[in-house]
Amino acid sequence: MRLLLLIPCCLLSFALQAQTTQNPIALVNTLMGTDSKMELSNGNAYPAVAVPWGMNFWIPQTGKMGDGWAYTYDADKIRGFKQTHQPSPWMNDHGQFSLMPGTGAVQFDQDKRASWFSHKAEVAQPHYYSVYLADANITTEITPTERAAVFRLTYPEADSAWLVIDGFDKGSEVTIDKENARITGYTVRNSGGVPANFRNYFIIELDKKVNWSVSDTLKKGHAVGAVGFSTKKGEVVHIKVASSFISPEQATINLKREVSNKTFERVKAEAEKVWNEKLGVVAVGGGSIDQMSTFYSCLYRTLLFPQKMYELDGQEKIVHYSPYNGQVLPGYMFSGTGFWDTFRALYPLLNLLYPSINKEMQEGLINDYKEGGFLPEWASPGYRNVMVGNNSASVVADAYIKGLRGYDINTLYEALKKDANTEGPMDAVARRGAPYYNKLGYVPYNVGINENAARTLEYAYDDFTIYQLAKALNKPQKDINLYKKRSQNYRNLFDNETKLMRGKNEDGSFQSPFNPLKWGDAFTEGNSWHYTWSVFHDIEGLKQLMGGDKMFISMLDSVFSMPPLFDDSYYGFTIHEIREMQIMNMGQYAHGNQPIQHMTYLYNFTSEPWKAQYWIREVMNKLYTPAPDGYCGDEDNGQTSAWYVFSAMGFYPVCPGTDQYVLGAPLFKEVMISLENGKNIEILAPENNHANFYVNEVAYNGSVYDKNWLAHSGLVKGAKISFDMTSKPNTKRGVSAVNWPFSMTFDKK
Repeated sequence: MRLLLLIPCCLLSFALQAQTTQNPIALVNTLMGTDSKMELSNGNAYPAVAVPWGMNFWIPQTGKMGDGWAYTYDADKIRGFKQTHQPSPWMNDHGQFSLMPGTGAVQFDQDKRASWFSHKAEVAQPHYYSVYLADANITTEITPTERAAVFRLTYPEADSAWLVIDGFDKGSEVTIDKENARITGYTVRNSGGVPANFRNYFIIELDKKVNWSVSDTLKKGHAVGAVGFSTKKGEVVHIKVASSFISPEQATINLKREVSNKTFERVKAEAEKVWNEKLGVVAVGGGSIDQMSTFYSCLYRTLLFPQKMYELDGQEKIVHYSPYNGQVLPGYMFSGTGFWDTFRALYPLLNLLYPSINKEMQEGLINDYKEGGFLPEWASPGYRNVMVGNNSASVVADAYIKGLRGYDINTLYEALKKDANTEGPMDAVARRGAPYYNKLGYVPYNVGINENAARTLEYAYDDFTIYQLAKALNKPQKDINLYKKRSQNYRNLFDNETKLMRGKNEDGSFQSPFNPLKWGDAFTEGNSWHYTWSVFHDIEGLKQLMGGDKMFISMLDSVFSMPPLFDDSYYGFTIHEIREMQIMNMGQYAHGNQPIQHMTYLYNFTSEPWKAQYWIREVMNKLYTPAPDGYCGDEDNGQTSAWYVFSAMGFYPVCPGTDQYVLGAPLFKEVMISLENGKNIEILAPENNHANFYVNEVAYNGSVYDKNWLAHSGLVKGAKISFDMTSKPNTKRGVSAVNWPFSMTFDKK
């Protein structure tokens, strides 16, 4: 035992806490992950000007109307400033419209009105965006609220200064009230998952007298408008804008409630305060500026999605437009997230740091089920037919098991049972291949259902989470037994010859030929070397199938030692996830996509846990920076960011639906987590540095701690954890089964 274990954890530098919690927003780079293109994503993110979980975001629009890559760092022109609800370029947007200031002859064409800009004259922060539009000599500033925003436009001297309102194509209307300097309208443009009556109604008010106005229809269903005025040099025009999915009247209510009587600076200060409060929940110190900036930039990303889709009516009642049945109904609603990505770490992070917002999200899921008949696996804003799995089960079970209460969990449990036993009409809901899975214990390779092995592995894990929830709710023993049995279905795809998961035909034979380096086909955006580890709930069972501890370690090691070869024949071209794996010089490890992100932590289930510490630090050091190319793949609605946030704190939720986090190695010397219940988690690693990334000893509340996991139920009571960090691995700590994290094989309950 080294001296560290004798240091009182209460000596955590509260000066550090004050420093980082007062203004952590200053460390956020919203441009992280925006250097994206289809060939190499580096994040596929955009610089959202928003408040946490806000209904509306605003972004500078560099891409053309309808382009999912709405803002890319290498662009040189801005076409407009767009209200967006886009979760990713692949899902595209819904309810979008844009504003664009200019001078001279008014331009409705998006290419002609576009203006050159430079990142040198751009300020991009969560609560504030500013850019100089060179062609028009106008500075545009934006600051947001949840459902509204204020623009501050600084014009040059001009006889003809203007503002264009673009409702976008595929259905829009723009109406100008010149006398009252007000514009109203709606936009319909969406990418699917909406009823026929879907609208995003907007209202825009200027504090400048309008001299002229003009409206046009560029083509059927594409309305645009403009208002014009004369300006003096340096004259500032303020614009207040809000929208509603419910009605024009509700848009006006949102405007009045959130920005009507507020100045630009007041809205900006309030947004900054909210961000600092949410980001300040975790205070970190003792790392480099780049590490701290990466941490808070990632934390910012975890606080964006899902977006609120509910509003407050004139009586302050919570209401929402239903993207499932088109009605306006009471209660919460959220949109813009895919559980295939976010069940892994994003929702567990909410359960630890922000449980109150996840309680609202759970209530929103209840409304999803009541209004649509199923829980959404991808909602944007309603059901979207993409990705695989039934991971709403994990999101629901983990929240309850981590202590969330005060909502109708029994209705959610019934929803999980229905979804688990229903043949999904699409990937957005229920389970494709459910009859096969329930009968055979797997989804066959040869029955026309794509990505069947991935589905089987995810369904087995999802069944485990239903089993966990059934036990917690004291449901009938037949339910408990059924889902416990199904959770072992992962065994049906294990191929003893290759020690990997492999597609299996309806007659029980394995798919042949079999190339474990083939992406797609039986798997989802990965290959067998990535998906084999998707037995989150029974790593010990997987170990035993592979032949025991040493063989399991050898297989883990092989992921990093193999060359980055691949077979992309299923797609017919090299998708960006493949290319990102290939160029990172980490073998078959594909961190830029989600299925393998937990794999580095699996050494903690073996006799060589120190290897987890090595590889986790390697991933943080090599694959994350606070720069436009700061991710090695898709950021995906906070999931890839949540991996970094957890890992930097020193632990990770390998198996949501249990009470455990698996230990890694903290990145910082000091971490202070301020929980909503008033308790604190203090993490000290004073010897931590670039060379000292191995864990020699751990102390938990002052006592030596040898386990390779932490209990959520213990952390939320308040905890003080000390890590003794060294440059050489401790090959004796945490090496026996008594110290390993949860596996069903060890669970005798």
